[in-house]
This record gives sequence, structure tokens and C-alpha cells, in this order.
Amino acid sequence: MAGSRRWLLLIHQIPPTPTALRVRVWRRLQQLGAVALKSSVYMLPSNDQTREDFEWLRREINEAGAEATLCEATFLSGVSDAQLETRLRRQPEKAQRLRNRTWVTRTGIQVDRMASAWLIRRFIDPRARFRFVDTKRYRHRRGEQRFDMYEGEFTHVGEACTFEVLQQRFCAHDKALRLIAERVHDLDIKDEKFGHPDTRSLGRRLASIAAAHQSDVARLDRAAIVLDGLYASFSQPRRVHEPKRSAVGRRRRSRRRVRA
Repeated sequence: MAGSRRWLLLIHQIPPTPTALRVRVWRRLQQLGAVALKSSVYMLPSNDQTREDFEWLRREINEAGAEATLCEATFLSGVSDAQLETRLRRQPEKAQRLRNRTWVTRTGIQVDRMASAWLIRRFIDPRARFRFVDTKRYRHRRGEQRFDMYEGEFTHVGEACTFEVLQQRFCAHDKALRLIAERVHDLDIKDEKFGHPDTRSLGRRLASIAAAHQSDVARLDRAAIVLDGLYASFSQPRRVHEPKRSAVGRRRRSRRRVRA
């Protein structure tokens, strides 16, 4: 029976050497929760978010000199929608293994690392332990999850900062986190991609925390208060407020009613 659900396929051809691009793409596909149909064919459900994620990755592969194609498809035979959905469900379930872990990042945390550590503890691993390390002396230990650092399991991908990568991987449907991610992106990447008017205010608050505290633990604790408040604000349902009417306008309407 023909499948009724539409799927998005990323098909790539990446040379085996040098290995850096192949490893980076594989890591990004894992972060997105994509299912491997074959060694170079990956699948996600077709929607606006997955299309944007795959499109960024396709562009990155092509700009690196390799080849990647994006297409949408339904499967007519060989595999059913139910089977694909089962495989997809198993792939995000791997995130459940990221519990009670040690998360490592560079010392001297600033905006992206502050926000990423907050997101990890609040939404991914409530019992997370953090190590803030000197990258020149750090040696990776088995089981540690590195973020926002060279060869990290979670770090910048394409034009996305680490917070965006984590948000898209684990909390893609959380609109409040997406709004925070847009502000963190502009502060970290400095490209004014989203241009929210309150972004600079958030940047000043986080910068003042960094200036006031040498300890990374203290920075994270203080930043968490700011980000908790921002998340609560963005989680509130939007209310449509009627614009305030000026006193002059009220007097004019009053005179019109009297004349009538």
C-alpha cells in the first residue's frame, strides 16, 4: 500500500578523506535525530523545521566541495510509514541516555555557554554536572558530553550557535525556547539575523553577570535566574491590548456625542 505521509530525504556524497566534513555531518545528523535509510541517505518527517534544518546542512555540504541533494518523498513499497515512524521514535529516545552526565565546556563562560548550560540543566539533564576546563589541558573522558568547544558533541553547526543546536535537537517544538535561541544567536554570532529589539538588553544583563563573577558556577547560577524569567515571559499566552487613547482623542469623541 502506498504511504500517505511525506518524508524529507537528504542524500549526500562526501569523500572518505579528509574525515573532518564526514564526521561533522554525521554528528549534525545525530543531533537532528535523522534516521539513516542507507549510508548516505537520511530521513526526517517533512515539515517547516526539518526542511530548514536539512537545507542548512545541504548548503554546508555543498559549500565544502561535496554533494548533497534534498527531496521530499512518499514510500510506495519496501517500508511502511509505521516502520519509519518506529525507527524515528527510537532515534529521539537516544536522548534519554543523556541523563546524570558530566557536561564539559570552556572556562570563562559567556552568552552561548551560559544559555546552553542553563538549557541542558533545565530541559535535558536535570542532574547535570558541569566542568569548565582549560582546553589546552583538557583530556576527554569517556561518557563526558562536550558543548561549545572543539570536537564537542554539541557545538556550532553552520550558522547555528550551540544553544540553537541544542534547542533544535531536544526542544524543537518549544516556542519560548526558540525565541530565546533567536536572541542568543544574535548575541553570539553578531549577525543581527533576527533583530529583536530586546536582544541588546539581554546581552547587557548577561555581560554584567560575567563582569561581576569570575566563577563559572556563579555565572551560570545568576544567568539561570535571568533565563528562567525570560522563558516564563515567553511562555505566557499573548494578549491583545487595545491601544491607549489620548486625552485629546477622548475629549473630541465626547464633544461629538454631545452634539449628536
